[in-house]
Amino acid sequence: MIGTHDSESGAHFAFTDRWGGVSAAPFESLNLGGRVGDDPSYVRENRSRAAAALGLGADDVVWMHQVHGREVACVEAPFGDEAPPLDGIVTRRRSLALAVLTADCTPVLLADPVAGVAGAAHAGRPGLAAGVVPALVEAMRKQGASPERIVARTGPAVCGRCYEVPEEMRESVAAAVPEAYATTSWGTASVDMAAGVRAQLEACGVTTLEQSAVCTMESADHFSYRREKTTGRLASYVWLEAN
Repeated sequence: MIGTHDSESGAHFAFTDRWGGVSAAPFESLNLGGRVGDDPSYVRENRSRAAAALGLGADDVVWMHQVHGREVACVEAPFGDEAPPLDGIVTRRRSLALAVLTADCTPVLLADPVAGVAGAAHAGRPGLAAGVVPALVEAMRKQGASPERIVARTGPAVCGRCYEVPEEMRESVAAAVPEAYATTSWGTASVDMAAGVRAQLEACGVTTLEQSAVCTMESADHFSYRREKTTGRLASYVWLEAN
């Protein structure tokens, strides 16, 4: 159900697949998204199961109301039932996990264990072009993080070979992030979100990055909005060990 990476530095990263939950089709089964039409009680149970699998309490996870923008907030506790519209969060509180919901978009997880700062962003196509990734790094810098110390992970997302878009949309994104310009495996216009995220992180001075090899559109074990339209949401988590 959960794939985790625990770095020697004390930064923890985790990524869910779609299995091990209680939701019925078309959200089968570990849907962690609360705004997709699933039964709220199932989502609560799924979030509790995922947290427990990571050794976290359900109240130790911060969820955002993601809107494909570039707003980033600093947090010390979960928002509760009414999270504000955000696509990035930063914390200095250890053992508080930051979560990103996706079903093709790129989850960006960052941690500077030396400064004790973690950050997470939801990088959809509009957010990438708007600069949510550099906004996240800057918010972490303001909390004492240093880009050269930041450890970065990106989670399961649609790959550039599959993310077909109209030509004018590719041009629009590439105007903001040239590295995102791509072509599908069948020769049409596409956007490479992971390449765009990597380029933005490197431009900010973040060079320690591990990218998931999973393409959500190609993997039956992951939710994909492009493949299924009505479907669940995966979650990616980052947190720092308590001192």
